[in-house]
Order: sequence, then C-alpha cells, then structure tokens
Amino acid sequence: MNDLKVATAQFEHKSGDKEYNLDIIEKLSSMAATEGAKVIAFHECSVTGYTFARKLNSEQLLNMAEFVPSGKSTQRLIEIAQRCNITILAGLFEKNEENKVFKAYICVNEKGLVAKYHKLHPFIHPDIQAGHQYCVFELFGWKCGILICYDNNIIENVRATTLLGAQIIFMPHVTMCTPSSRPGAGFVDPKLWKNRDHDPTSLRREFDGLKGREWLMKWLPSRAYDNGIYVVFSNPIGMDDDQLKNGCSMIIDPYGDIMAECRKLGDEMQTALLSPEKLTLAGGYRYKNARRPELYASILGKAHTPEQKVAWLHSSDN
Repeated sequence: MNDLKVATAQFEHKSGDKEYNLDIIEKLSSMAATEGAKVIAFHECSVTGYTFARKLNSEQLLNMAEFVPSGKSTQRLIEIAQRCNITILAGLFEKNEENKVFKAYICVNEKGLVAKYHKLHPFIHPDIQAGHQYCVFELFGWKCGILICYDNNIIENVRATTLLGAQIIFMPHVTMCTPSSRPGAGFVDPKLWKNRDHDPTSLRREFDGLKGREWLMKWLPSRAYDNGIYVVFSNPIGMDDDQLKNGCSMIIDPYGDIMAECRKLGDEMQTALLSPEKLTLAGGYRYKNARRPELYASILGKAHTPEQKVAWLHSSDN
C-alpha cells in the first residue's frame, strides 16, 4: 500500500441548485487534481443542499431525489471524475424504485460508481429512510469507509466501520453553529457572513468558538485517535438555507493530529498525504488489538430503542 494524497473541500452551496453545486465541485476537483490529489471529498448533500429540505413536502423531496447511479447528478460526477482524473465523494438525496428516499453519499471514479452509503441516523425530513448497513470499499489499495454527520456522533459506528477494515473514514457533515443543550452553542448571525470582507475578526471569533470549531475539537480528533484511522472531514461554509455554517473541512491522521484544514472564509480545498505507516504506529492500533470483547459483546448488543432529538430542528429561531 502506497502513500495517498487526498483532498477535502468546503464551499457555499445553493439550496436545490444542483447545476451550480456541481460546477463548484468540478472547479475544486480540478484544483485538487492539479495538486496531485487522487481523491476529493465534499460535504453531506453537497450536490443538492441540505437544510432547505426540512421545508419540502413529500412530493417536492421525491422530485429533488435521484436514482443512483443512473441519475443526472451521478452521471455528471462521473464525467467530472473522468475530466479531472480524480475520484470524487459527494452527497445527495437518492430515491429507489419504491419511491423511498435516502440521504446518500457516493464515491465515483472515471469508470463509474465505486461505493454508495445511506445515512444511518437521518433527521432533516420525516420521509427520509434510515440506512441499514456499513460501507467499506477500496481506493488505491486503501480500505475506506463512510459515515455521514450524526452517524459519527454514535461512537459505535466509527469503531464498527474500523473493525470492518476501514483505514480511512470519510465523514461528510453539515454541522456546527446550531442550538444545543451544551454551553456556548447556538446560531451564528448571517449578518457576520455578509460583512466578512470588512470584519473577518468577528465572524472568525464565532466560527472558531464553542458554536463551531472549538466544539468540533472536543470529539472529532478522538475518532481518529481511538481507532487509529485517517479521518477526512468535510463541511460547508456560508449560508445553508437560513443557517450559517463554518466550514473548517480537515484531514486528521491516526495520531489525532490535523494534517490539513480549510481556513478561508469561502470556497476552498486542502490536501494531505496519507502514509500507511501511521496506521500501525498510532496508539489506536494497539488499543484495537488489546480489546476483550468477551467482556462487553452482550452489553453492546443488548436490545435498545433508539431515541434521537435534534435541538435546532425545533428551535424557535427557525
């Protein structure tokens, strides 16, 4: 297994404007390929937009969703991969022949669809179906997995994907800058985004504080460190419907250290070189080998009724 240069991206998508979003995906993919990246990852629902979907009725959501891989957006992504000579991971709403809708994240290359994953814990719209399986696939000799946004907050999902062989987990998100019961959480005023060229300091203070990056740093590096894996985190920046997002897409190594991070207040991509040696040198490799599942297999598998509450969906600010 050889070193692999990977890119992560952030951009301000337009809600429901697939053509515009795909144009930005092509621009950033071309930039990443020029810098030698073999793979680029974009955020959750990067093709379609995300938060606006909570306002759609069932018919509108179904019309927004597409078949995969035969749909127009997947075929366009494959064309971009061919032109740029790069493997692309991006998100969209998918529908099947039974008109069921899923939150999908797909990987394509110049030959077609490589992998597809459905979010296990969707919540943006009641019609979206939950996925029922993990996803592990191969890219350039590396074993890769996918977990979308909230899936990564349930730590068992990250460990399970790792135990299935994943050495890199792509973690597309639309997160941060929303209300929560935790201290310091909340929305960021969109006026700060509009005034970012004149006053970047005030916006950066909000983006990097407990509403945004400071919260992310409480848990995201630990997913890489505890499991001894590379994490490729991607997140939008700018307005997502009526909510402001702070980007900071990043690549984290098995030591839990940030290798690359998008820091512009705008569209950007960053690359990092992943080396296989770190996978076995990092502490997470030893921790996995030291496990004693006979002590807790029955506890982890105990019957449980999932309960999911998302504060910002019910906020009076919406």
